[in-house]
Amino acid sequence: MAENSPSNSPIRPQPLRDRTFGEFSKAISPANQPMSQVVILAGGMGTRLRARLGDLPKPMIPIAGKPLLEHQIELARQHGFNDVLIFACYRADLIERHFGDGSRWGMRIRTVVEREPLGTAGAVLAGFDLLAEEFVVMYGDTMVNVDLERIRQAHQRAQANATLLLHPNDHPLDSDLVEMDTASWVTAFHNRPHPADRWFQNLVNAGLYLIRKAALHPWISSKQAMDFGKDLFPAMLQRGARLLGYNSPEYIKDIGTPERYDKICAEHAAGVVQRSSLGTPQRAVFLDRDGTLIKEVDGLTRADQLELLPNAAEAVRELNHHGWRAVLVTNQPVVAKGFCTESDVLTIHNKLETLLGREHAFLDRIYWCPHHPEKGFPGERPDLKIDCSCRKPKPGLLLQAQQELNLDLNSSWLIGDSTTDVETARNAGVKSVLVRTGHGGRDGKFSAAPNFTGDNVLDAVRILMAKSIP
Repeated sequence: MAENSPSNSPIRPQPLRDRTFGEFSKAISPANQPMSQVVILAGGMGTRLRARLGDLPKPMIPIAGKPLLEHQIELARQHGFNDVLIFACYRADLIERHFGDGSRWGMRIRTVVEREPLGTAGAVLAGFDLLAEEFVVMYGDTMVNVDLERIRQAHQRAQANATLLLHPNDHPLDSDLVEMDTASWVTAFHNRPHPADRWFQNLVNAGLYLIRKAALHPWISSKQAMDFGKDLFPAMLQRGARLLGYNSPEYIKDIGTPERYDKICAEHAAGVVQRSSLGTPQRAVFLDRDGTLIKEVDGLTRADQLELLPNAAEAVRELNHHGWRAVLVTNQPVVAKGFCTESDVLTIHNKLETLLGREHAFLDRIYWCPHHPEKGFPGERPDLKIDCSCRKPKPGLLLQAQQELNLDLNSSWLIGDSTTDVETARNAGVKSVLVRTGHGGRDGKFSAAPNFTGDNVLDAVRILMAKSIP
């Protein structure tokens, strides 16, 4: 497709006033370093928040004494970005008046006005001439604390056309979900509403992207309104673009309703937002699966066998709300034994995530071991019949989580129903709570004693929270 400039488009956004870098540009952008650019989509009116906003545009809603948009700009500056494009619509004058040219923050800030609604991707495409060769996109109605340098490094290592920040959230049923393969390349998009008879992983398009400008060329002449999640990214995928999924538990939540806004304000006041960046060591609760979160079934191999235990979702929701990483760690030797496939286990876990999501709870990550060292099962998988380092009570799954999520094991816990779980906690150097559900510690495989014992997983969560430093 021919490359066309959007300069003749009647809907091209216009800067509120023209600016040049001059000496200010030289001061913040040395000649030997390319400028790092963040594009913030800040056109929302905030109709559902009108009682809180008054005449303010949605991105200017106050959180901890400053506009939400200012939190985003400070995050960008913290991670070395110094060129900000704000695409605004409703009351853009208030945004421009507050931020000016950005010199107060040591950055260049330009406010650009949409003449008409273009959609999230349409606004960026219409401003194509203003884009850097690579840039970050944020939505102006989200509270964000993400290690931008870490995701930028992942994007550049993968040489992706675009990288999408993905994460689990507490309302996946009304969120757009993303599917990716084991190498983290996006394979499909599942926009809401979701069919009731399918189980999807709770992996949500969080609304933060790193994009190569060159990858947008086929669409720059489009005159139609387009959104990233519903229109542009699926079209890019269809044309063979390489879209990297960056799964992160870091904090990114929209303030679209009064309830969500109040929750974000409370979590900011409690320090949950500030602690969430992967640049900060995280505390986690490792959760066993069978007998701890779900009903114990001897050799669970099908999703229709899965049943959440009472209080399991409430326990996970407590961890989410207080900023603990909720990490599932489970042995699944049924795959090595040939009783089911990896795909079957993934479907089981998708159902688990869906059931938790229905009760506004989520797991930050799931780690599972498919291995089993003993041979002699009909139909067994020889490639998985190994003495691995990830099968509990070995600590491999926990150590993998530690590396990927920057976990502080000294302040972390494991909750499980067996002495194998207690021994795993001891081997990894984390504290443990044994629950009386499932095996209730009666498996008798190891002699290690738990730090505490609880009736169920919710009881265990409340015990460890009472024993932990806030």
